[in-house]
Amino acid sequence: MTAVLPHAEQAAQSAGPQHTIQVRDVYKSFGSSHILNGLSLDFQDDAITTVLGPSGTGKSVLLKHIVGLLEPDAGEVRVFGTDIWGVSEEERFELRKRFGVLFQDGALFGSMNLYDNVAFPLRRHTDMPESDIREIVMSNMIEVGLEKAIHKAPNEISGGMRKRAGFARALVLKPDVVLFDEPDSGLDPVRTKLLSHLIQKVHAEHGGTYIVITHDIPTARTVSDYVAVIWKGKVVHYGDADGAFNSDNPFVRQFLAGAAEGPLGMD
Repeated sequence: MTAVLPHAEQAAQSAGPQHTIQVRDVYKSFGSSHILNGLSLDFQDDAITTVLGPSGTGKSVLLKHIVGLLEPDAGEVRVFGTDIWGVSEEERFELRKRFGVLFQDGALFGSMNLYDNVAFPLRRHTDMPESDIREIVMSNMIEVGLEKAIHKAPNEISGGMRKRAGFARALVLKPDVVLFDEPDSGLDPVRTKLLSHLIQKVHAEHGGTYIVITHDIPTARTVSDYVAVIWKGKVVHYGDADGAFNSDNPFVRQFLAGAAEGPLGMD
């Protein structure tokens, strides 16, 4: 499917079945910088959606709205059917427990080894005995190929290993939604491809709604079931991956091809 979704189409989309993540006409500015300009998007459930777009166009700001770290100036973000800013901070905190997030650098605690980093959410948010925590942690560490590195500190391992450890930690609470903020950032092409295949593999085994924020086109080609393209704070394309990479929209075609000619310039 190739589509530019104006507000009318977004309204029609929103009138359909309720999605886990729904962003409705969201605006966000920082001072005089207008980042999100009426962005609307219902993310496909139980699929991997990549969000693409030029640097500074609002991808990471969108992610922070979804997880409830930023409040929109206008509009609504609904997660699991709830307006995330229409509830108390305590209720919002409970909603966040259903998210797993992999940040750009893995966001590991430098004072903890990998095992304790991955165990942290379980110790913080559950009353599980250590025996159960160990079973879950080791299962996730095995899944990401780090079972032999559990005693290493974050500064003793490569960037790719830190990403995988962050991924394992994002999964331990069995989240319904997993968010990836430029997981390919700082990785060489081989490790980027390996991480992309790992994301695919884990999603195939566990399901869930995965949202991958990236500007890396090979990553998007590898992992995407669906692709959303953002430009100037709005969605200019949303649909299945084949539709995105065969789009006749001039901006989408230029950006996904990495072409010099087209509506996207140096400004």
